[in-house]
Amino acid sequence: MDKEKSVTAILRINCPDQKGLISRVTDFIQRNNGNIVALDQHTDKLEGQFFMRIEWELEGFELTKDQIAPAFEHAIAVPCHMRWQLDFSDQKLRMAIMVSKLSHCLYDLLARYHGGELDVEIPLIIGNHEEMKTIADQFGIPFHLIKITKENKAEQEKLQMKLIEENNIDFVVLARYMQILSTDFIKAYPNRIINIHHSTLPAFVGAKPYHQAHARGVKLIGATSHYVTEDLDAGPIIEQDIIRVTHRDTPETLVQKGKDVEKIVLSRAVAAHIARRTLVYENKTVIFN
Repeated sequence: MDKEKSVTAILRINCPDQKGLISRVTDFIQRNNGNIVALDQHTDKLEGQFFMRIEWELEGFELTKDQIAPAFEHAIAVPCHMRWQLDFSDQKLRMAIMVSKLSHCLYDLLARYHGGELDVEIPLIIGNHEEMKTIADQFGIPFHLIKITKENKAEQEKLQMKLIEENNIDFVVLARYMQILSTDFIKAYPNRIINIHHSTLPAFVGAKPYHQAHARGVKLIGATSHYVTEDLDAGPIIEQDIIRVTHRDTPETLVQKGKDVEKIVLSRAVAAHIARRTLVYENKTVIFN
């Protein structure tokens, strides 16, 4: 089997920090004839918490996929009071994209998907305006128009959630989806909804943030991608970036530069989630290498 394409197990862990955690986990893998291909760990001294991501090849491993979780639970997770998640590299995640009228993030995600950069399935795109249907059609992905008003929001969200469940969606990406999700929607998909927004928040709220930033003469603009929580635009941050701007920029060039950084930051966040490199602890994330 090609080593680059061999199926791997991916284990993400966090627990109270204690002696011997790395050796206990690696010994579990070694004793079962596993070959470790990646390991990243972090100890938060302030919180007294240990975090780790470890990945090993399943070729030659003496436990079957179904046997790994119960064996690890009994031998290590319970005694060490661990929160943990086991995934396998051949389990391709299914991603839904939700959009409104802005196309830059949607185009970027679909181009990366089409080019093989995002190892994911995209069974559907949900829009609350019809403008993005032509883009979905270009890439051969079903587009579902679900218009939302103040009066029908609860009913229409139920339709969105029904589509997500029927298509066995693992996580949702808000590609500049300009609606605030309800508490019920957010609670149904904890740490499974990824959003993107400009990083001029909270300084420049409301309409035309880049015009407001231009009026203040800002020298940096950026973008933030995070998991969605009930606290608006304040969920655990996955990825951020900035670009410098100058007095020569106009509101229009700030908008274009903002779009560029937004789509890059969102694609990085989505890629990290797909690769199972994220771990949420309280309202922060550990992003493993």
